[in-house]
Amino acid sequence: MRIKQISVFLENKAGRLALVTGILSDNGISIRALSIADTTNFGILRLIVDAPEKAEKVLGGAGLAVKATDVIAISLPDETGALGGAMKLLDNAGIGVSYMYAYLGKEKENAFIAKVSDFDGAIRALADGGIRVMDSDEVYRA
Repeated sequence: MRIKQISVFLENKAGRLALVTGILSDNGISIRALSIADTTNFGILRLIVDAPEKAEKVLGGAGLAVKATDVIAISLPDETGALGGAMKLLDNAGIGVSYMYAYLGKEKENAFIAKVSDFDGAIRALADGGIRVMDSDEVYRA
């Protein structure tokens, strides 16, 4: 149930995002979700792609600083309070969330990608609360 996220560390310079997306496109890699966080001098581009190992290889081969990280995809209905309920389950289980961003698959599967402090505990707490955690094949093929 762990999803491989690719993080790319980029200088805050024009054309850096175009470089990354161009490399992925040129290598037939599709982006499923992304998030960009920035500071004054650099940014972190977090990506969920359909071929994470290949993405890590081609981006690293292009001289970019790349890191693979495990995350989970929390599937939620499009209802008020659904995310809050999921976060309460994690909080009650003592599980921290470092960051989170939205994911929407082709099948209109609403989900959130989350970096959590305890993967197995998070999956168990969410499942016990009736919330589905998506598997990697589901996310990559979306």
